Amino acid sequence: MHPYWFHIGPFPVRAYSTLFVLAFLLGFGVTLYLAKVERKERYVEHLWNLAPWLFLAGVVGARFWQVFFFDWPFYRAHPWEIPAVWHGGLSIQGGVVGALVMGLWYVRRHQLNTWELMDLAAPGLVLGQSIGRAANVMNGDAFGGPTGGDFGILYPQGSLARQVYGDQPLWPAEIWEGQADVVIFALLLILKQWRLPKGWVFFIYVILYNGARFFLEMLRGDSPRFLFGWTAAQWTSVAVVVLAAGFMVYLAWRSDREAV
Repeated sequence: MHPYWFHIGPFPVRAYSTLFVLAFLLGFGVTLYLAKVERKERYVEHLWNLAPWLFLAGVVGARFWQVFFFDWPFYRAHPWEIPAVWHGGLSIQGGVVGALVMGLWYVRRHQLNTWELMDLAAPGLVLGQSIGRAANVMNGDAFGGPTGGDFGILYPQGSLARQVYGDQPLWPAEIWEGQADVVIFALLLILKQWRLPKGWVFFIYVILYNGARFFLEMLRGDSPRFLFGWTAAQWTSVAVVVLAAGFMVYLAWRSDREAV
């Protein structure tokens, strides 16, 4: 954990913020590259126009999700912390929802192929999520619960994890999630070589990521739990997987009809 790279006078250059921006830029770069490789250059100008709006919508959605769905008891007691995104607390799931809403508005306005563009964006999106988890590690948030043994991460003095769990080693849940995202990224690139119904690559990403997230949330130690002992992220994952599976069935049915 290393929350600050250095200071410029009294101003700290935070690892969380810089890695967050890097995650977006690299994910965006991968999407531009795939647009050219897949001979979909017609989307390049739209991607450049859309990028800053996706970034803003992603941050707003990520913060909204974290504040009102994941950790409302804390923010209700500390409302001045709600705008303090530099302290961490951005939900990946909320960020995807925020960016998706903005993207859908844009493609409808410009009459683009929604499913094709979503497939194009999926690999870069999950790569960005992987780098985002590195930001969590550097910031010392999104930590796991105690392992009950001598295996795990021991966060340094001054970190929130150390304040909550003391000297207990914690599960590296956020690290494993970042590694799972890299695997999903590679699988999506492989799947893009197949002739799948439009939209399937995106929804396969949704199912794989949220499936992995559901199980890794069992190791988290920083989130309140609700019915069945599930976190808000687990409930979100289940709902999203069901919706994604439904969309895949619909897209397969529509693809079959168009092929007739």
